[in-house]
Amino acid sequence: MESGKTEERESRSDGKERLPASPAATTAREAGGEAAAPAGTGPRQTGAPTHEELLALLKRYWGYDSFRPMQERIIRSVLDGHDTLALMPTGGGKSLTYQLPALAGPGLCIVVTPLIALMKDQTDRLRASRIPAVAIHSGLQPRQIDIALDNCVYGDVKFLYVAPERLASETFRIRLRRMRVRLLAVDEAHCISQWGYDFRPSYLRIAELRDLLPAGTPVLALTASATPAVAEDIMRQLRFAEPRMLRSSFARPNLSYSVRRTEDKEGQLLHIVRHVEGPGIVYVRTREGAEQVTELLRREGETAASYHGGLTHAERSERQEGWLAGRLRIMVATNAFGMGIDKPDVRFVIHYTLCDSLESYYQEAGRAGRDGRRSYAVLLVAPDDEARIVRRFEAEFPPLEQVRSIYGRICSRLEVGIGEGADTSYRFDLHDFCAREHLYAGTVRNALKLLQQNGYLTLIDEQERPARVMFCVSRDDLYRIRVRRNDLDHIIRTLLRLYDGIFTDFRPIDTGVLALWSGYTEDRVRELLKLLWQQRLIRYIPADRSPLIHLDEERLPERDLYIAPETYRRREELMRERFDRMLSYADDTGTECRSVLLERYFGEERPVPCGICDRCIARRKRNGAPVVDRRSIVQLLAGEPMRPEELARHFAAEPDAVAEAVESLLASDEISLLPNGKLTGK
Repeated sequence: MESGKTEERESRSDGKERLPASPAATTAREAGGEAAAPAGTGPRQTGAPTHEELLALLKRYWGYDSFRPMQERIIRSVLDGHDTLALMPTGGGKSLTYQLPALAGPGLCIVVTPLIALMKDQTDRLRASRIPAVAIHSGLQPRQIDIALDNCVYGDVKFLYVAPERLASETFRIRLRRMRVRLLAVDEAHCISQWGYDFRPSYLRIAELRDLLPAGTPVLALTASATPAVAEDIMRQLRFAEPRMLRSSFARPNLSYSVRRTEDKEGQLLHIVRHVEGPGIVYVRTREGAEQVTELLRREGETAASYHGGLTHAERSERQEGWLAGRLRIMVATNAFGMGIDKPDVRFVIHYTLCDSLESYYQEAGRAGRDGRRSYAVLLVAPDDEARIVRRFEAEFPPLEQVRSIYGRICSRLEVGIGEGADTSYRFDLHDFCAREHLYAGTVRNALKLLQQNGYLTLIDEQERPARVMFCVSRDDLYRIRVRRNDLDHIIRTLLRLYDGIFTDFRPIDTGVLALWSGYTEDRVRELLKLLWQQRLIRYIPADRSPLIHLDEERLPERDLYIAPETYRRREELMRERFDRMLSYADDTGTECRSVLLERYFGEERPVPCGICDRCIARRKRNGAPVVDRRSIVQLLAGEPMRPEELARHFAAEPDAVAEAVESLLASDEISLLPNGKLTGK
């Protein structure tokens, strides 16, 4: 395995070089920002932008005429210099709440996020709008990181995306002191809380950045899945000057939640797919399940594809693009699919198997109906699913001796000896490891989380690593060989022209650049590199995508591995509680509105029944609730736009009856849903 130990370099001391002014910097001045101050002096706001100026930026860069609910309040809070925790549901437009404030004035916004795929997606979108943005993660070479950080210090970069593991790097911290940081945004902020379902110890280092930033630099923490206890912990861990939480409603008035208990999941799946028009997602738990359900749908004439971690990057990209473009109707996927996907017209999300938590279920189900039109989130439950989830809990929470054993087997697989490996990274294929060691993937995954929480290692999301090449013959030998074959001679000359130091160390190469300069196709370049490798002229490591394990400490003997008892017990309690909550949601004997159940779980104080979930519909049928006059709704909304809860107060009928009438009117285009969440007449 190849070591990925990070190279540390001192930053240069002169601050004279500057990159050309960017369009974003010009925009900031237009929006009322001041001239750039020396690095490290902190944001000096001479007056927050007006509502009209914020709308102008929104229109210019995002094309919208109005904000979604809560967006402007969050933006205004940040511009006023307040530490702010923003709770917004999936698809609520979280990224805009830090991107727009950064564009409204001079300075840099640092965004901490654990999702490398999201980093790349966001930086690509910003650059497409001519907004300078860079991302720093362990998939980059040290020189690339140096250049990116220098651009943040001396140039006009507006957004720096960084993985939480990078925060401990002295190279990063030296540069950070010289950056003019306007805002620190923490995405997936629930990861900082040990009460959260996805706690990551590296997030605890974020608060240390506050000591390196100018006094008064605000922090914006963002999450779509924080319970009240987690929200309080986030603000404490990030050292908020004062508690300040802004919560967008978690209600999805157009999304119909339902649970169907059945012994024939295949039949129910096909029934939904045939009766609901438009694109959809089917979530399954395993790779094998994704392939089986995809084959079932194809046999029934549906255009479907599977998406899971066992596919190559090219396969996943091709299938994702096909689904986004409408060439595929249904994506059958594990939870590897969906993060950062922006497809507003998803009409249904079907969970073929139970999730581990309501947080996961809410996020995945929430990918349906982002355009405001009627959509469906359906959970299919078989009679033996409850017993299966209990067994899964028991299997996935390993005893301490097994955690120690898994640690030792991982280190041995990585060929790391006792006393070695501190601060090095290794490619790690979880599924291959489990197959070779005959271990259950859920057990290994949770053992890794316990090891991560206790500071022994970090599992880093998969990321793309470039191909690398090093010559293994001398220059003299190479010159004698080059005259024998013209095609190899040409690719060798191109390599030598583009990359220096290639005789002494592995150099990352870009096959696209090689193709451009050599005149060959990329496929032909890869073929020639393999030929050079087969003739033992070069050592060649093809590009790949795979997760990494970073060893935070040297390998210890298994008997010396210490797992804090409170960490172990707390994780067990959290897992059991989340499994129980998921089972409670799936229960078919309850009567509480499913939307209310979800909203209350996330801290909504006065949730209103949705009127369109399976439980609301069943209750209305039992009670014989009166029908709401649709014409009265249209007339009311013709006068002024209203939120659904405001509209419900105008009628004597139950709120769910009003909701059903509203959904019917939305479906027939007699009324519409505005971006700010209000209903309006045509």
